Amino acid sequence: MSKTVALLEELVGFDTTSSRSNLALVERVADRLDSTGARIRLSHDEDRSKANILASFGPRGPGGIVLSGHTDVVPVDDQSWSSDPFRLTEHNGKLYGRGAADMKGFVAACLAAASGFRGADLARPIHIALSYDEEVGCLGVPRLIDDLLAHEAKPELAIVGEPTGMRLGDRHRGFLGFRTRFEGKAAHSSDPSAGASAIYPAADFIGFLKSIGHRAGAGIDQTTVNIGRIEGGSAINIVPSACEVLWEFRPVTPQDADETESLIASYLARAIPPDIRQTTRRHVHVPPLSPAGDEPALVLAAGLGGICPPFAMPFGTEAGFFQAAGISTVVCGPGSIAQAHQPDEWIERSQLDAADAFLARLAGWASR
Repeated sequence: MSKTVALLEELVGFDTTSSRSNLALVERVADRLDSTGARIRLSHDEDRSKANILASFGPRGPGGIVLSGHTDVVPVDDQSWSSDPFRLTEHNGKLYGRGAADMKGFVAACLAAASGFRGADLARPIHIALSYDEEVGCLGVPRLIDDLLAHEAKPELAIVGEPTGMRLGDRHRGFLGFRTRFEGKAAHSSDPSAGASAIYPAADFIGFLKSIGHRAGAGIDQTTVNIGRIEGGSAINIVPSACEVLWEFRPVTPQDADETESLIASYLARAIPPDIRQTTRRHVHVPPLSPAGDEPALVLAAGLGGICPPFAMPFGTEAGFFQAAGISTVVCGPGSIAQAHQPDEWIERSQLDAADAFLARLAGWASR
């Protein structure tokens, strides 16, 4: 068994579903990285039930690179697995387990490479940055980046190891999630005029969101809108006093995000009846990753073995946060996104081998 596969087996054994704490895994990984001589920093969430890990190798000077991954995984509830999802199993060169592709395979490759980072005479720093709650909106990575910039020299480059089959991903849409609540007045349904239904304005709002989505079209190069959940009312014979809509849109650029959010806010300001109270709260904001043909991270990753040409990713990542911080960023990691979030999730051994070779070349680059 290769070192990376052994580490993946250990990582998969921790149930780090986003609804649970990741501290047991964090403690184990931090101990392992500490033994390689890394500078270790943890940054916790508000209730200290979860933590980011930042492990830094080499000098504290500028010109460094970040290897970014996340420790959380999506649930296995209501999925039919052929084996225990939190116990790595192998069949015909495929390694099965929750998070094997998304993205504990990349994390395992980084941990395996860490001893090589220690042994190399690094001329520039390498940072392994592992965040919490990526799967529910990249909640941990802003705090991780703040901690990185506060205690280390600003890195020049970042590689996010989401599963791309080691292809180079240089762009993806952002993600903004909202919760809009309508509050009216309950009444007996025999006289609806005595109350104020919260469901009617919610339905009108949903229709407006649908019209925006249809106008913008679909696909990774256009802004899209989705209504994910509606909840309201209590009984068939009561005028509903409350209704809540959970919705999101995915902008291509920060300008698209500003324009779409402004358009929706304008509708809510003018179209809601005076007897209805409306509140909208944004609870998720993941910025897009914008392409640049001469992006330094893209050029470097291609030289390390990342597969060209660059492509537009249909899924979001934390890459936009690093780019927004002024760090040149590309996405490149082992495994297939088609396996992510699926029952019997798997990654091929050959993909882990490719990641190992990629990171070994990275150590050589950082040593020059």
